[in-house]
Amino acid sequence: MARAALALALAFVLAAPAGAPAATGIHKIKHVVVIMQENRSFDSYFGTYPGADGLPRDAQGNFTTCVPDPNAGHCQKPYHDPSLTNAGGPHYQGSATEDIDGGKMDGFIKTVEKSGDLDTDRLGCAINLRPLDCVDVMGYHDQRELPNYWTYARNFVLQDHMFEPSLSWSLVSHLYMVSGWSAKCANGFVPSTCVANNTFPDADGVPESNNPLLQQITGAALGLLQPADLDDLPNSPAPPDFAWTDITDLLFRHHVSWRYYVQRGTEPDCPTGAMVCVPVPQAIQTPEIWNPLPDFATVHANRQLGNIQNTNRLFRAARMGKLPNVAWVVPSGDDSEHPPGSILAGQEHVTNIINTLMAGPEWRSTAIFLAWDDWGGFYDHVAPPTVDGQGYGLRVPGLVISPYAKRGYIDRQTLSFDAYLKFIEDDFLGGQRLDPANDGRPDPRPGVRENQPILGDLRNDFDFTRRPRRPLFLNPAQHILNPPLPHL
Repeated sequence: MARAALALALAFVLAAPAGAPAATGIHKIKHVVVIMQENRSFDSYFGTYPGADGLPRDAQGNFTTCVPDPNAGHCQKPYHDPSLTNAGGPHYQGSATEDIDGGKMDGFIKTVEKSGDLDTDRLGCAINLRPLDCVDVMGYHDQRELPNYWTYARNFVLQDHMFEPSLSWSLVSHLYMVSGWSAKCANGFVPSTCVANNTFPDADGVPESNNPLLQQITGAALGLLQPADLDDLPNSPAPPDFAWTDITDLLFRHHVSWRYYVQRGTEPDCPTGAMVCVPVPQAIQTPEIWNPLPDFATVHANRQLGNIQNTNRLFRAARMGKLPNVAWVVPSGDDSEHPPGSILAGQEHVTNIINTLMAGPEWRSTAIFLAWDDWGGFYDHVAPPTVDGQGYGLRVPGLVISPYAKRGYIDRQTLSFDAYLKFIEDDFLGGQRLDPANDGRPDPRPGVRENQPILGDLRNDFDFTRRPRRPLFLNPAQHILNPPLPHL
């Protein structure tokens, strides 16, 4: 028996291709994991991080920014906010435009005070045991509230010019994250019927139909206060909403494995982009705000719905050395950092994921991209660039964590979530882009976002000439009472 096994092993070795060349450069990365959290601006998390393009100060260290507060009749400067829960501000497309105010970046308090969502602000303030009329969009956190995020920045790469892909809210940002576009389609199977839309590309929660059946599906059925989108019901025969090509279609054609991991719980955002709503259950294979792929015709046509899985499957795959080539990870509402959720809970969720990836046998070939999908109404002082008439949106935190990531490096390139697509395409697809001119599914998107001259290259965040670095395990529950941050 042993002799037969040895003969079989020898035959396998002799049949295997000889001396496959070792991977070089970007191709040392065999696994890309995008972790997307919720609703924080760069200045609100890293505005005082040493060396970053943070909150402007004078030579004495005093903040030079003062944003008008119309209700109070004076302006408000940035201040340290020790609270672990926040209220934030409205984050519609119109809110972004008002916050930016033509580049003056001075509308953040005004948009909260004029918003119909002000009750949410009062809710957040009440949770924080502060006055009921407070507005906290000028507050910032630092290593006292965010020890692990700041530790990752000190030991890996912090991106201080990462912009959300458009002037809008969560659903739109997640569409750009997986497809480089946000649009509304007259026919969910015909890409040419899609028109750019950065407000409500899906009909979730928006009563646009006079169909009696649509009007009958109310909040009592789905936990919503508005009529629901028929195609979002489990096993619905209604066509999907998104007809254009997403990155998973290209991955499928190139035989590149992917997974989209969704944490069970509640949706982190509201169907209409409002600041507060009745919590909605977050399902795995039902199209939702943070889970748009079940709404893409390509995912259905390629029979890839099974690649949308519970986050528990990510932990199992990491431990067993069976990570997909490309993965996205989205949280439940309670772990998302979406106001008024706890930033400590979000940090714990993210740290657990990163610790598990680092402990697995494939850490040496993994790149983790961590970002927050939109600014959540929080102040940021950098006016976003204009790209193809659709973006960019406001600045958000971005981190790169990998055994090949540069140590303590601040990446000052202009970036957006399109850079994730570009990295994936360069690593696994031979540089093929989400280009309707050559993907066989032409759509009228205004341009190929990955080819924008302003967009930086994430390869600059890596040093592939050095030996891979060892893992950096952090305490997931670390908080402001913990000892100083490790710096390895």
